[in-house]
Amino acid sequence: MHVTRRQFFRVCAGGMGTSTLAALGFSPAEALAEVRQFKLLRTAEARNTCPYCSVSCGLILYSLGDNAKNAERSIVHIEGDPDHPVNRGTLCPKGAGLLDFVHSPNRLKYPEYRAPGSNEWKRLSWDDAFNRIARLMKDDRDKNFIARNAEGATVNRWLSTGFLAASASSNETGYITHKVVRSSGMLAFDNQARV
Repeated sequence: MHVTRRQFFRVCAGGMGTSTLAALGFSPAEALAEVRQFKLLRTAEARNTCPYCSVSCGLILYSLGDNAKNAERSIVHIEGDPDHPVNRGTLCPKGAGLLDFVHSPNRLKYPEYRAPGSNEWKRLSWDDAFNRIARLMKDDRDKNFIARNAEGATVNRWLSTGFLAASASSNETGYITHKVVRSSGMLAFDNQARV
C-alpha cells in the first residue's frame, strides 16, 4: 500500500486527536454507548392462537396499558409461543404480520348488519347480534325440521342450515360444538381444520 506524505499526516493527526480526547476523559465509545431498556419490560403477556389458517399456531401477545379509566390496553408485540406444540415459537409470514392486522383501521371490531336492499351497514350490539342469529336459526329450524322420513322412521334432520367450526378451538370446545350442532339436527357440519 502506497501512502503519500499528506495521507500520513492526516492519519497521524486523526490518531493524535482521538488519543488526546481519550486522555482528557472523553471516550467516544463510552459516550455513544447507551443502555436501552428492554421493550417488553413493562408489558403484560397473554397467550392466544393465530386466526389465519387451520394450523392454529400459538402466539404470545404483549400489551401495554394498565386498564385504568382512561388508559386503553394496546398490543405492542406479537411472537410465536415456544411452548406451543404446533409451531414451537415459529410463525409464518402471515402470523409474523399480525401486529399490522391488529392495528389496521379496516379491522372490524363489532357486529354489523345490512338490511335487505340497503347499501349501508349499521352497527349492532353483541347482544342484538346473538339474539338475531338465535331467532333466525330457531325460525328456520321450526320451518324445515324433518322428524320422520317417508317410511316413518325417526331421523330428526335439519337440512337447511349448516355450521362451520373454527379450527383454533381446543378439543373440548370442538367436542361441545359438535354435540350442540348434532343435537339440533344439523347434518351440514364441518371444521376449518379439515379444509
